[in-house]
Amino acid sequence: MPRKTMIEAIRDAMDIMMERDDNVVVFGEDVGFFGGVFRCTQGLQAKYGKTRCFDAPISEAGIVGAAIGMAAYGLKPCIEIQFADYVYPAYDQIVSEAARLRYRSNGGFTCPIVVRMPAGGGIFGGQTHSQSPEALFTHVSGLKVVVPSNPHDAKGLLISAIEDPDPVIFLEPKRLYNGPFDGHHDRPVTPWSKHELGDVPDGHYTVPLGKAIKRREGSQLTVLAYGTMVYVAEAAAEEHGIDAEIIDLRTLLPLDLETIVESVSKTGRCVIVHEATLTSGFGAELAALVQEHCFYKLEAPVARVTGWDTPYPHAQEWDYFPGPTRVGRALVETLEG
Repeated sequence: MPRKTMIEAIRDAMDIMMERDDNVVVFGEDVGFFGGVFRCTQGLQAKYGKTRCFDAPISEAGIVGAAIGMAAYGLKPCIEIQFADYVYPAYDQIVSEAARLRYRSNGGFTCPIVVRMPAGGGIFGGQTHSQSPEALFTHVSGLKVVVPSNPHDAKGLLISAIEDPDPVIFLEPKRLYNGPFDGHHDRPVTPWSKHELGDVPDGHYTVPLGKAIKRREGSQLTVLAYGTMVYVAEAAAEEHGIDAEIIDLRTLLPLDLETIVESVSKTGRCVIVHEATLTSGFGAELAALVQEHCFYKLEAPVARVTGWDTPYPHAQEWDYFPGPTRVGRALVETLEG
């Protein structure tokens, strides 16, 4: 089976869907001739032409607004916001138009757009290139929110997102773009395991939206994570010798509550890990759901390990990340609780 980085897998997904469906169009800032700041769209304009893959002005509201109009007309835009931090000017378009179009038109129109965004830290980009805004979108009815953790899932989930008739927010952890993250380090000693790429089948395949996956079997406690934090959770469990069951959520909205409840009911303990800030982060919703559905199975309080409640620190990026030390401490304390 071919071995690919997440960048290559994402590009492959767009290539396959553009070849299969003439209505799929790709555009955003620098995605055409330049191939995107991370090269996720490299070669697509040369292959499909400037009407299928093209550069857009530096206007996120314009990019998303145009995509919504295209979708209402019958196209399937897969657009790129250069960094998730840049999406805020387009937030009104996403929330007030894309998410509501199906409902406002009583099903007369749908909005099959995918909004791709590199998210999270890992490149020392500071406050304006490193944010994790997933909770802003999981609050919005009518959207789907996806965060892949590996190349195989990234390709399958993106194909599913492009084929979905409703708007999908597709957050790509930039720390995983060039290879699986080595979660054993609290510092960027070896950020990428270059020898270990993802197994990505050729051709068309899908990973279903709304379905989590168990990355690691365990019986002592459950860890709920997504994106980069899946690797950090695995490293923390290994380093502390804890038999943790790790659930990779993959899709945050709709959420696979069944898999979560099944795991926590078995282990009786739950630790939630994400890179975004603590207050009002998606982990708060997960903690509430676990308490509501697993209260009589819980042997200890639900714990959260997250980023700080501060603007994203440039010089202290690797302290801000939940690393194996902080996550491991939470695993131990939850077991002792």
